[in-house]
Amino acid sequence: MKIQGKMFMWLSAFILVMAIVYGWWSKEPAGTTALFLAFGLAIMIGFYLGFTAKRVDVGAQDDKEADVADDAGEVGFFSPHSWQPLSLAIGGALAFLAVAIGWWLMYFSLPIILIGIWGWVFEYYRGENRTQ
Repeated sequence: MKIQGKMFMWLSAFILVMAIVYGWWSKEPAGTTALFLAFGLAIMIGFYLGFTAKRVDVGAQDDKEADVADDAGEVGFFSPHSWQPLSLAIGGALAFLAVAIGWWLMYFSLPIILIGIWGWVFEYYRGENRTQ
């Protein structure tokens, strides 16, 4: 995880330089703002990865002598049959569409988003996985 943190820190430095050059050269506020926001996002991710790397075990990606097989194993748990990301995507798309079309559309997107979040959080608390 240490190498990913360094990569994002270098990426954030590059984006900052490009944002300054682009802002000075083009005098266009929207693209300049987007580049500065991308810099902020990259620095946050780099700081998080560097901060987390100090508290977890060293991974195979940090060892220069490691093989591909050294990083094998379980990555995490991923739900194989969840429909909740689809409802969140539809609700999110409607919410972003509300910015362009009209804020009245947000009244339809918010219930879909809330149902998707509720379903995603509690999808393993029903059926056979429910606690008594």
